[in-house]
Amino acid sequence: MGFPATHQPVSHAATGRSRWGGSLVAALLLSLLLVGCSAAAAGLNSFQSPDGRYAFLYPTGWTRVQVSNGPQVVFHDLINSDETLSLVVSEVTPDRDLSQLGSAVEVGETLRRSVISPEGSGRDAELVEAHEREQGGRTYFDLEYTVHLADRDRHELATVVVDRGRLYTFAASTNEARWNKVKDLFAVVIGSFTLQI
Repeated sequence: MGFPATHQPVSHAATGRSRWGGSLVAALLLSLLLVGCSAAAAGLNSFQSPDGRYAFLYPTGWTRVQVSNGPQVVFHDLINSDETLSLVVSEVTPDRDLSQLGSAVEVGETLRRSVISPEGSGRDAELVEAHEREQGGRTYFDLEYTVHLADRDRHELATVVVDRGRLYTFAASTNEARWNKVKDLFAVVIGSFTLQI
């Protein structure tokens, strides 16, 4: 199939201008992406455990809350106080790794039944997505849930990793009405959880 008869061939000079224009557009897009990334990073603070074992990012404007008989670490948003970030550390058999606990879906379903919406809790949760990723030589399961309560719906992202007999469950939660506004931020925060030693 050829060009229509009215098509005029492009001169080499026009082609050079077109390439230069394309490079300029690419450079502008790259600079906008870099500015966007640095702006996102500017809205996050870093947290490291006192023993240096783990670290993560949390949103600027969030504050740490001390809790007893609960998660090891809890942060919440000062403005939207029902937006939370929590880390639960549980003991598991020392020689087990994450894959021995099951697939990402199996582990996600176990957490759903035993932690997020155990029987009698008044919460009904659904595992929306579960997938596996490798980072720093370790396997992480990234999980997404919707949680239905009597008076509202919530959305939660979590990541799970096992190391030296400990199961780390790091989760960010918000009400469903705010989910679309914070889901990208929560994905960055959850993906930032790393084991250091």
